[in-house]
Amino acid sequence: MRQWLRRSRLLRAVRFLPYSIPYGFWRLLVPVKADRILFLSDSHRDFAGNMAHLRDALLKIDSRADIIGVFKPNLAARRSLRDVLRLPYLIATSRVIVLDDFYPLIYRFRIRRGARLVQLWHAAGAFKRVGHSRAGLPGGPTPGSEIHRNYTDAIVSSQDIRPDYAEAFGISLDRVHAWGMPRTDVFFAPDTVATTRARVRRELGVRDDERFIVYAPTFRGNGQRSAEAAPSADWTGIAAELGEGWRIGVRQHPFVAAKGVPDGTIDASVVPDMNDLLMATDVLITDYSSAIFEFALLERPILFFVPDLADYTAARSFYRPFDHYSVGPVVADDAELADAIRDAAVDEARLSTFREEFCSALDGRSSERIARELLGVAS
Repeated sequence: MRQWLRRSRLLRAVRFLPYSIPYGFWRLLVPVKADRILFLSDSHRDFAGNMAHLRDALLKIDSRADIIGVFKPNLAARRSLRDVLRLPYLIATSRVIVLDDFYPLIYRFRIRRGARLVQLWHAAGAFKRVGHSRAGLPGGPTPGSEIHRNYTDAIVSSQDIRPDYAEAFGISLDRVHAWGMPRTDVFFAPDTVATTRARVRRELGVRDDERFIVYAPTFRGNGQRSAEAAPSADWTGIAAELGEGWRIGVRQHPFVAAKGVPDGTIDASVVPDMNDLLMATDVLITDYSSAIFEFALLERPILFFVPDLADYTAARSFYRPFDHYSVGPVVADDAELADAIRDAAVDEARLSTFREEFCSALDGRSSERIARELLGVAS
């Protein structure tokens, strides 16, 4: 059934009739409320990440702003009857609507004159292809797909990646703005980084004198509904080979169902906020995850464990060649991981170039800058 929905515009239109009909009704009868800002997500239960930081910045500038959030934890979760009934009215009457991920319900709506539909994408940088950039790839959009195209604004982490997101969302370049990412502001507060690092390591049982290694890959598959775990490594054996003074944490992508972690490692998924975990981490091991962009702000070593690089490139692809992102060693065989971890270091010149390309708008003031833009308040 899902495949039929993806391929048929008519079926998608029918599916969303309970929302589109009342939306059209409210558009005709009720004006946009100038102070209403609506946050929508099908990826988390409440304000989190970019949305939480932006909400706080909005209220700091204008405490009277009418901020409303409507959430559900994932695409498969059923929407409550209350939300089914109120969403068309809220969407029709909000001056600003903020998304942070794929949101199927909104794409068939014509956004009202004077209102804004803002995509505050959850990932920094431009790494694996998303949206219309995946046309022709497995799981990519069908020809003529309307997804993403009605955004009035998209917010990204640097000037250089604006064309990538214009392509991904099927919108003009002038609608893509390098205003930064609210959740990265904390990385520019040294006291916050230090206290968070100490707290998280204490909660995980990692001593101050131990080097904490975190394996945090992205998912495999086409999206939230089909996500599978990344290829495994012998983390138990690697932990034993590293020996005293080293600890390994494992955190699969949130889309992947939890199945426990290998013996001798720490379940890093118990830390709900990825930012907090990154602050506690000494060396990040990942693959194609956008976590590299946030971790680059900490100027700590990154390793890339990519045993399936050729397959992933063919199925998902990247905005640039993979070696453009590899600011640290690339390992395909887990037998080489222990030595790579011991030798992990930062190439400062390479990292500086990387940050300029992908993170130039990240400066610790993203939340305030975006809030002022959306409220129409001068800096």
